[in-house]
Formats: sequence, C-alpha cells, structure tokens
Amino acid sequence: MNEEIEFIIDSAKEAMNNTTAHLEKELRSIRAGKASPAMLTTVMVDYYGAQTPLGQVANVNTPDARTLSIQPWEKNMLQPIEKAIQIANLGLNPMNNGDVIMINVPPLTEERRRGLVKQAKAEAEDAKVGVRNARKEANNDIKKTDASDDLKKNSEEDVQTLTNTFVKKIDEILSLKEKEIMTV
Repeated sequence: MNEEIEFIIDSAKEAMNNTTAHLEKELRSIRAGKASPAMLTTVMVDYYGAQTPLGQVANVNTPDARTLSIQPWEKNMLQPIEKAIQIANLGLNPMNNGDVIMINVPPLTEERRRGLVKQAKAEAEDAKVGVRNARKEANNDIKKTDASDDLKKNSEEDVQTLTNTFVKKIDEILSLKEKEIMTV
C-alpha cells in the first residue's frame, strides 16, 4: 500500500478514535441515578478571576450512592464552588455546612431517565457524524493521491470498514449508557 494512503487511513482512524473518546467523556457527565464525581466535571469555578475546573480546587467524593461531598482545598472557596454548581444548571442543590459542600442526588424519575437517554442518543449521533466526516475527509484525500484506481478503491473500502467498526462501537457505548440510565 502507498505510504501516503496509509497515512490518510491512519489519520482517519485517529480522528474516529478521538470522536469515540469524546463521546465516552460526554456520556460520563450524564448522570445515571447514582452519585458520581464525574457528574461535576463540567463545573467551572471562579478561582481568583480564572475559570478553573472544580477538580482543581476541591476534592470530590461519594460517601454513599446518593451523596456527593466536595471538600475545597481553601476554605474561602466554599461560596464560589457552591455558586458554580448552581450556575452549571445540573439540577443539583448544594448545601454548604461551613467545611464541606454536600449534594444529595435525587433519584431520577421515569420522565427524567427518558430525557437523559434522549440526551445520550443525541451525543451518540453527534459522534457518528464525526466519524462520517472523518470518512469523507479520508476519501477526498485518497481521491487526490496519484495512486492507481484499484488502490484508491481498495483504500476507500478500508476506510468504510473502519467507519462501520466505529459506528458499531458507538452503538455499543450508547447501549451500555442507556441500560445504566434506565436501571432503577
């Protein structure tokens, strides 16, 4: 196989891998009924004027399946953390006791679970679009090479096989997340 085409296919595979990794990261932030520190990964705290991820200014733990505990490394960060959680609009109600911020994670209603599944499906669809875009880009790049028509055709088939593999992987990731969300 032509080195240029090999490079194009490797680049497409890397782009598809990155898309899948991004999907997994996005799905981790969708809560599935039980408390998880990952639920707060999108929370940005005003740390002396700079927007900083919550995990860099506090320790986030789960003392039990329904509670999140946030222990700031500096006591004066309690108020900004509490405010950041409310601004993040995650449907969580932080309670500040002067030392730690506690969050009781309410059980999900059936309607809320369906909404979260819909959100997860939208994220998966975005990932599939990303994979298809990587395929399109790779196919366009393959067509621009000066390789033989047979080699171009075989390479495009390889890219399609790669695309099918990643779309199947995205469906499997979504299926697991749906199951996790719908489990009471």
